[in-house]
Amino acid sequence: MVTEHRTRVRQLTSFIRWTTARGLNTALTAPKRSRQFAGGFLTERDYTHHLRRCLTDGRLPREVRIMGALVLLYALPLSRISELKTTQFRRTPEGAFLTLGRNPVLLPPRLALPIEEQMEDPGTGYFRRQLDDEMHYLRPGQAPGRARNPLGAGALPRSHGLPVLTARDSAMIEAVTDLPPIIVADLFGLHPSTANRWASYANDSWTHYLAARDQDMPGS
Repeated sequence: MVTEHRTRVRQLTSFIRWTTARGLNTALTAPKRSRQFAGGFLTERDYTHHLRRCLTDGRLPREVRIMGALVLLYALPLSRISELKTTQFRRTPEGAFLTLGRNPVLLPPRLALPIEEQMEDPGTGYFRRQLDDEMHYLRPGQAPGRARNPLGAGALPRSHGLPVLTARDSAMIEAVTDLPPIIVADLFGLHPSTANRWASYANDSWTHYLAARDQDMPGS
């Protein structure tokens, strides 16, 4: 099926990894795909527009706002967002924090609020919440104690006009051009080699990135 339908490789790989992580699969392995780095970037105007929608537009579903903001601000892939647990969220007198790697990152108040609302009402009934208490997934799945299946997770934000892949690429390359790769890896919970590859890509493709970002500059 993979050889006949190459466009399904991404979804199939995500599904295999999801079942393996839960002990449902021991025979199949996910093929390693060569990472195709960013094919395009959001302009500054588009990036700001989508981020503002996620943080302030109450007409968007709460899950879309949370997913979109986490992608745009912290370059999280949807597969990791699906695995987030409520225990990774913490509010202190200094603000609200979400632990993505080893250290918690400060959340903007407009993102912290919908996350707290999601924790209070994840869209399941009282009995289901009791069954989910051991795992505390931010986006619980249909089966108690399990996270939402990431297969097709991008369809929801895309249906509301959020370009997930381009948004994540833009957020990632913005991060590695502003911060050392090791800091990005620590903040975003990435493997250092992944952050280094992104930094190398940013250095090699900096002129293309600037061209994309400068489309909205006066006189462009």
